[in-house]
Amino acid sequence: MGIKVAKFGGSSVADAIQLTKTKEIIEADKNRRYVVVSAPGKRYGQDNKITDLLYLCKTHIEHNLPYEQVFQVICDRYMAMEINLGVNVDLLKEFDEIKRNLQEGASSDYIASRGEYLNAMMTAAMLGYDFVDAAGLILFSEKGRFLEEETNKALGDELKKHERAVIPGFYGTYPDGKIKTFSRGGSDITGAIVARAVSAEVYENWTDVSGFLMADPRIVKNPKPISRISYKELRELSYMGASVLHEDAIYPARVAGIPINIRNTNRPADPGTMIDADSGAQTDQIITGIAGSKDFSVIAIYKNRLSQERGFVRRLSSILEDYDIAIEHMPSGIDTLSVVVSDKSIEGKMDEVLEEIKRKLEPGSIDIFDDMSLIATVGAGMSKRLGVSATLFTALAEAGVNIRMIDQGSSEMNIIVGVETKDFDRAIQAIYDAFV
Repeated sequence: MGIKVAKFGGSSVADAIQLTKTKEIIEADKNRRYVVVSAPGKRYGQDNKITDLLYLCKTHIEHNLPYEQVFQVICDRYMAMEINLGVNVDLLKEFDEIKRNLQEGASSDYIASRGEYLNAMMTAAMLGYDFVDAAGLILFSEKGRFLEEETNKALGDELKKHERAVIPGFYGTYPDGKIKTFSRGGSDITGAIVARAVSAEVYENWTDVSGFLMADPRIVKNPKPISRISYKELRELSYMGASVLHEDAIYPARVAGIPINIRNTNRPADPGTMIDADSGAQTDQIITGIAGSKDFSVIAIYKNRLSQERGFVRRLSSILEDYDIAIEHMPSGIDTLSVVVSDKSIEGKMDEVLEEIKRKLEPGSIDIFDDMSLIATVGAGMSKRLGVSATLFTALAEAGVNIRMIDQGSSEMNIIVGVETKDFDRAIQAIYDAFV
């Protein structure tokens, strides 16, 4: 077995109890040589994440409010972890430096990054691993663009010097050495970057769930777990609102062909979900998952001989672009064209957009269907089976759900249906029951 990179999220490193669990997991497999950690997350429902408290300190200073009490809460939490773990990290020295930088106007990125920084030092001391700071190794341009290849070389060269190491997630540095945090994906991105830099055989992402589920458990009771999923299937489900890894957190591992294993820190025996290049080879599985989003509107346009009118779609797209409205889907017929847009993007603009469409495109009629939801049924195995669409549409009909829109990707990996929001939960349950 080759090198494993293990990333632990905020809930997995929230306190000494959770850190002890991570230690047992890491030491259970000698191939887990490189570890990436988040800042401590919530320990219970009403608790605060360390990163949120750090941001709060910065906000207090910017508004000339006392911040010392909030900062002390942060200090007390780390010191309790240090005592309970029986390690020595010289936290007082680190606290003094962070406090001094706070008072001297350090950036929000610097302040927020200290949660990961301190937690990585703590974890390294607990494991007896080397601490390797992400600063100077994970690199951004002056304009904040992540420098992929430069980072891969710098980080790879450095980690070759360390048999085992802990690296803080979430941040890197500008060319001048100032801290820059990732805007999305956080420590998940760092984990994937480290996995690529060391040519890991697998990137383990440890969190508080045992992988992905085939449907939202708030809608479907006890949905089956997804054992394997391809990167393409994951993107489809993520786009439709499923709570999965952000694309930025997947990309570094995907381009290097490294599988990602989503695991549960509190249930380490669970196999979790494996994300790889091609899980579609599982011929016994028709669909991989179901996901959906609410709050869409459909602009349905009718025009005689529309399909023969050159430039119609381009002009329509241009109108929406002028109003900064993204097109989610665009199903069409011979004389009809429907545009699906999010309610948020078109809020306060609908009347102006309709007037522009009428003036520039001269449609025969325009109908607006609001309060719509989209549901995607995703699976690489769908293209290899007969009757998938029939099964789906029959299930919705028997559940009394009226389908207002149908769209299928050219890859035949997904079928998207538009339904009224009042039917959203019922539709997902019906689709799940039909296939699972």
